[in-house]
Amino acid sequence: MEQEISRRRTFAIISHPDAGKTTLTEKFLLYGGAVQLAGAVSARQNQRATTSDWMELERQRGISVSSTVLQFEYRDRVVNLLDTPGHKDFSEDTYRVLTAVDAAVMVIDAGKGIESQTRKLFEVCRRRGIPIFTFMNKMDRPARDRLSLLDELESVLGIAAYPMNWPLGDGAQFRGVYDRQSSRVHFFERVPGGAFRAPVSVHGLADPQVRDSLDPELYARTLDELAMLEGAGAGFDHAAVLSGHLTPVFFGSAVNNFGVQLFLDTFLELAPGPHPRQASGRVIGLESDAPFSGFIFKIQANMDPKHRDRLAFLRICSGRFERDMTVTHTRTGRTLRLSSTHRLFGRDRETLDEAFPGDVVGIVGHAHFRIGDTLATDPTLVYREIPRFTPECFAWLHSATTSQFKRFREGLDQLLQEGVVQSLLIKNSPQRVPLLAAVGPLQFDVVQYRLQSEYGAESRVEAAPWRVARWVASDVAEDGFDESLLPSGARVAFDNAGRTVLLFSEQWSCDFFAGRNPSLQLSTLPLDSVGETADARSAAA
Repeated sequence: MEQEISRRRTFAIISHPDAGKTTLTEKFLLYGGAVQLAGAVSARQNQRATTSDWMELERQRGISVSSTVLQFEYRDRVVNLLDTPGHKDFSEDTYRVLTAVDAAVMVIDAGKGIESQTRKLFEVCRRRGIPIFTFMNKMDRPARDRLSLLDELESVLGIAAYPMNWPLGDGAQFRGVYDRQSSRVHFFERVPGGAFRAPVSVHGLADPQVRDSLDPELYARTLDELAMLEGAGAGFDHAAVLSGHLTPVFFGSAVNNFGVQLFLDTFLELAPGPHPRQASGRVIGLESDAPFSGFIFKIQANMDPKHRDRLAFLRICSGRFERDMTVTHTRTGRTLRLSSTHRLFGRDRETLDEAFPGDVVGIVGHAHFRIGDTLATDPTLVYREIPRFTPECFAWLHSATTSQFKRFREGLDQLLQEGVVQSLLIKNSPQRVPLLAAVGPLQFDVVQYRLQSEYGAESRVEAAPWRVARWVASDVAEDGFDESLLPSGARVAFDNAGRTVLLFSEQWSCDFFAGRNPSLQLSTLPLDSVGETADARSAAA
């Protein structure tokens, strides 16, 4: 049991959109031996598409809109890799994934440095105590000064940075990296489309072949920079990495496979394995006799058109999982047998007989599962890991035709269970059309696309006039309050749990109402989840 747990590495790859996150994911699969040919985010006719972006909408737009689990074995490790969306409109999915990992890889475009979404995701990792490893990507393009990139990590994100390797040039001059751990230069050759492993040759820094291969000015500058790092830079501290105070930094080019294997090998060696977690006010350890427990952080339907089923993603936190085992669904108190369980690799799956803490398991056949549910052999265990989010965009969704309404309703109910968007019901509304609430407008596009492609139901989106939502304290909501005090255009609504929500057209209108009614307790999130949502609130701020 201890040996199996120590083999696990469960991590997410995060970044600002277009920093190369999905490309790096694909190259991890290539060098990890999980695929024989790396795919491209924007695949041409003679290229295969990426493994993690399995949804057709993702391939059309060239962005990730849904997180993906990829499990494979590499050397003596069992890798659970979670590729996440980078676009801020899908940040809910990314934040949920970060509750299920033990480390994060932060991908930064070396030509742009730290961007807004990178900063937000970093703050979520910091608050959850997740160790962060940094990959400075796209060194094959003109890049910013590497010392300034390191300084930006420390000044903007407030985390110390230690470069594990050092790039030899950038743009057209980028030839490889100097590995500071082995004191060796790794020269790479470009391969067509980056589909295959890049041939590499290894030399000492003083090797004449290294001098002859680099521009004299670049060679001299590299020596000066390395001397500066050795003389003035902080030393490497593995304990500081695990505590989240130091980030190891790697330079490379994911699209050309430069530095990918060096990064993967070192990351899997340094990254932490599974650790004890808190549930129901106590620490759940990893001892061999610990009770089985885990929580559901994602639900996805129709991943495979051949199955058309509903898959729940369970992060195992303690104990040994065995297929056909009996557990308690702690939210409902039901006793369940987990018979249809799978190992996940993008949209592909295979039957899984056993798993250990750190693994992510796909479970099919339980329609009553919700995001955030705990499954455990101890019915008193409850993990409160999943953050909730404040919606900023609102729209009504209509069925385009009466003949498709049944399919429309069925598909929408499924998507709401997945948490793709939230649903609100306007009080005393004459029409029972659902009001959808989302972090960003692209979520509505995903809903419409999936309704059409997976359920054959066309839909029409009608923009709603509100921009701000505030939950009302439950005791006030039960007693009722004078709705005539609401500003013009504001409305009362209810979420899917029956809690009262006030909708305002502008922030100033909300502030004005709150100032006039100081005794009325308002919150950006449901007040019964305050303890669960600190990272969501901070990210939104």
